[in-house]
Amino acid sequence: MKKFKIHLVKPFKLLVLFLAISNLTQAQNQIVPLWNKIPDEIKAPDYKEKEIIKDGLVQSTSLVSIPTLSIFVPTAVKPNQTAVIIFPGGGYSHLAIDKEGTKVANWLNSLGITAFVLKYRLPSDLIMKNKNIGPLQDAQEAVRYVRENAAKWNIDTNKIGTIGFSAGGHLASTLATHYDDKTYESASKISARPDFSLLIYPVISMQNEVTHKGSQTSLLGNNPSQDLIDSFSNEKKVTPQTPPTFLVHATDDGAVIPENSIYYYLALKKNGVTSELHLYENGGHGFGLGVKDTSKNWTKDCEEWLKSHGY
Repeated sequence: MKKFKIHLVKPFKLLVLFLAISNLTQAQNQIVPLWNKIPDEIKAPDYKEKEIIKDGLVQSTSLVSIPTLSIFVPTAVKPNQTAVIIFPGGGYSHLAIDKEGTKVANWLNSLGITAFVLKYRLPSDLIMKNKNIGPLQDAQEAVRYVRENAAKWNIDTNKIGTIGFSAGGHLASTLATHYDDKTYESASKISARPDFSLLIYPVISMQNEVTHKGSQTSLLGNNPSQDLIDSFSNEKKVTPQTPPTFLVHATDDGAVIPENSIYYYLALKKNGVTSELHLYENGGHGFGLGVKDTSKNWTKDCEEWLKSHGY
């Protein structure tokens, strides 16, 4: 009998442990659809999302048609009532969902910040009536969703920020300067203005001499008008109401030149907006949380900035 009992208890304990781990994982990474009804949607049955998976993790995704929020709640550290919505980069043609999404969420969680990875729609005439504003619609709705449901995660509605990488930085800066634009019909009176922006090697400008050409083409098309270029050159759209901003760029970034961050910083300064710019000597482009050279220090600088502002 004794032998039988031992074999019975072990599977039971394993089951309890498995359920506990599953519940923890679910609490930390719940995925919710962003919209009940996606605005200006064009149905395209053959337009299927494509994921690149390595070691069981989604590294990158493209052809996104159904936007979602992945919710990461701090478990090892007490949540501090701050939330950050993450916009991964990828030239508006794919999303670097692991390096500039999941990994960033885990880092923010370690600071006590509740994180939301936005899988936003990538500009496409096949699935949206106006591809210029499709990603911005998702970004605006993401802020409204988090603000509206803040009590669920004990989030302060005045402590909701964004972080954007590369083209995701363009989306984050577009949101920071176009949060009041009416891009879709909504009965909601909730503001889509983020309380702060963290922009990491961001595309800011759509001006030909500064922009990242791939991002410009994906978002605005092959031959955009000057009016359209000006509208999405966010250094031209800064006002005194633009949120406080922390900017990071590497001087040797050859893909998205540092003038993107510099021009945005100067516009913020001119408008009296609290801002901080870190230009690192080395790092190139796409260094995520920092992998080499001087760029690897940016997360510490960002942490200090967040602390100094009460986030």
